[in-house]
Amino acid sequence: MGSERIRILATGGTFDKEYDELTGELYFKDSHLRDMLRLGRCHLEVDVRTLMMIDSLQMTDDDRRMILEHCQRCEERRIVITHGTDSMEQTAAVLGRAISDKTVVLTGAMVPYTFGSSDGMFNLGTALAFVQTLPPGVYVAMNGRVFLWHSVRKNRERGVFEDAVDARKQG
Repeated sequence: MGSERIRILATGGTFDKEYDELTGELYFKDSHLRDMLRLGRCHLEVDVRTLMMIDSLQMTDDDRRMILEHCQRCEERRIVITHGTDSMEQTAAVLGRAISDKTVVLTGAMVPYTFGSSDGMFNLGTALAFVQTLPPGVYVAMNGRVFLWHSVRKNRERGVFEDAVDARKQG
């Protein structure tokens, strides 16, 4: 089975944050995606583009529209988006309402890649696997699980993503 090229869009988030040892603050420099793909020995044909490097709490409606436009305009049918976890559901909803002919998977990390104990490598790998195997639609992939765009929420108390319908039933 031949593989088709996958577009990877970087938007920032914890995934790509750096730690300033002098100030103790997190900041953005460059995306770590190419390094992560190299370290993960990725043999997929990917096209990596950095759209923005921001914390998802600072993401605006205009930023989300720009992500949507890139998804709609790119020729690839399979797209992975690295995104901050704090507003990933909102971006997934914008994309999910407008995209039905491509497979789009959003993913992120709870711990920055540069910390060494990050979940980013695992999440990127699973997002790349999901984007190749899922039917067209918009999904969120975190910690080995995948969720439909309209049925996902970040459980801030537990620090995990979960099915929003299941969470309402338990609550």
